[in-house]
Parts: sequence; structure tokens; C-alpha cells
Amino acid sequence: MPSTIIPLSIIDSLLIFSIACFIDNVFGEPPNRLHPTVWMGTVIAYLKPKIRNRNPIIEKTCGVLLGLLVIMIFAAPVYFMLSLIQKFIGRAAYIMVSAILFKTSFAIKCMKQYTIPIAEALIKGNEIQAKKILPFIVRRDPTKLDRQHIISAAVESIAEGTVDGITSPFFYFAILGVPGSIAFRAINTLDSMVGYKDERHIHIGWFSARMDTIANYVTARLTAILMILAALLLREDWRGAWRILWRDRKNTESLNAGWTMSAMAGALNVQLEKPGFYVLGDAEEDLSPEHIMRAIRVMGLTAILFSILIVFPILMVNALILNRWI
Repeated sequence: MPSTIIPLSIIDSLLIFSIACFIDNVFGEPPNRLHPTVWMGTVIAYLKPKIRNRNPIIEKTCGVLLGLLVIMIFAAPVYFMLSLIQKFIGRAAYIMVSAILFKTSFAIKCMKQYTIPIAEALIKGNEIQAKKILPFIVRRDPTKLDRQHIISAAVESIAEGTVDGITSPFFYFAILGVPGSIAFRAINTLDSMVGYKDERHIHIGWFSARMDTIANYVTARLTAILMILAALLLREDWRGAWRILWRDRKNTESLNAGWTMSAMAGALNVQLEKPGFYVLGDAEEDLSPEHIMRAIRVMGLTAILFSILIVFPILMVNALILNRWI
């Protein structure tokens, strides 16, 4: 009996993964009104003012409850809904619904849609247009950035987004299925909305920030290593990627972001800088719009390598474990 069940579980997971990637490549993101990440943001925005407290200890406790509650609100229904679909409706419906939900946890085409226009605007010499697009992918004030720092911000976003927007959702799908990828998206959304160290968020957002750091810890390091391999295959400077990674990975305040950003800086032979915060890499080449396009190619191949070398083996191991216990 296990010999018939286990291959189906592997095939189902691979179908879900493949269909989700196809949906992303063809259609991109769903409308905001249908996007779970937008719903997450709405729930967080609704709950945040209601759990504030003048007592730091109480507010920290409320921050923990906020994080756990948002994860449960979105991951638990996904788990039960997919279980019911699989049991009562059938395999085909289960695979399709799973693929659609899984797709909402990662964004490959979306990153291209926001960064390629920045490169195109800069090629035309239209820095004003590039600055209008930049806030969709970075938090810094674009009005204070010159051409070089606009390009740097875009390349940094691509490098960091490879983890947040692609490999981490892939990783948690491989380990915990679609509910795992949705739980990760909830954690990442929490961090983006409350995980700051300013006075308003230092207590209420500490738990969300810590969860995000832990959730991305392994994937950031795996992704950086695979980014070096991608650089080799794309004939970028893989040696530089390795050297800069190990030299500059700790230059950022984030324990994770410095890994992929340093690897990307080394692969492209450029210096990435967030003024007043960090400098990564050596300025062997002046930043140009072409570096944005090259960074996107590195991101795409890194995602493919992560799928082949990390996701698929984990799915196989999961199947073997399941086979042992059935």
C-alpha cells in the first residue's frame, strides 16, 4: 500500500509547485482584493492599535499574541480547507487550490515588474520616474537618492527579495506544505508592518521581527551559497561573490539580509550602499541599469537552483519518512 501512496504524494507536491510557478510566470499577483498578503496587512493594521499598552511588558506580550494570532488566522484555515478538499472533493481540486494558495506566498514576476521599469527609466535618463517606482520595493526615501543609489537600492531589493519573496516560501512549502508557506508569508508581513525598532514598534514588534529573523536564517545562507553557483553558471564573478560574501555579510544590521546582498554585490563587481547604514562590495564597476537586469538573472537562476537542490530533495525525504511511518 505505501508504494502507491508515497509516489502520489511526491507527484502532488511537484504538481502544486510547478502549477504555482506557472501561475506566477503567466499571471503574476492576484488583485489586491483577493490577495492573502493584503488581507494579512489589513488584519495587522486593525489589531495593532487595539493591543497597544503603556506598560512595555504588557505590550511585548501583546506583540507575541499578535504574531501568533495572525499566523493562526491564515495558516490554520488553509490547512483545514485543503484537508477537506482532498478528502471530500478530490485530488485534482486539492492540487489546483493548493497551487493557487501557494502562489500567493511567493513573487518572482512581481519583482521583475517593479525593477525592470526602474532600469528602463534610468536608461532613458528619467530619474524622476525611477524614483516614483522605487517605493514599491524599498522603504528608503527616493527623493534623497542619486542615480547610483537608486540602482543600488533596486539591486539590494532583488538580492534580499530572493529570500523573502522566493526561497523562504519554497523552503517552508517543502517542509510543511502550503500552510507552511502561508505561515511564512504571515511572519514576513508582520515584520514588514511592525518589526521596527522605533519607539512605536520596539515593544509590539519585537516578536514579529525575531520570528522573521529565525524563519529566514537557514534560507538566507542557503540562498547566498546558491547565488554564487548561479553567478558561476551565468559567467558572473563567482569568486568575487564568495569573497565579498564572507567579508561583508555582517555589515548589515539584519542577520540575514547581508548574506544575499553581499553575494550579489560580489557577483556583479559593484558596491551596494544604503547611506548611513552599510556598504557592501567593491566599486570595481560603476552601477548602471544593466546591473539591475543582471541581478534579476541571478535571482531567477538562484530560484531554479534552490528548487532543484533544496526543495525537491526535501520533498523526497518527507516522502521517505512518511513511507516509513505509514
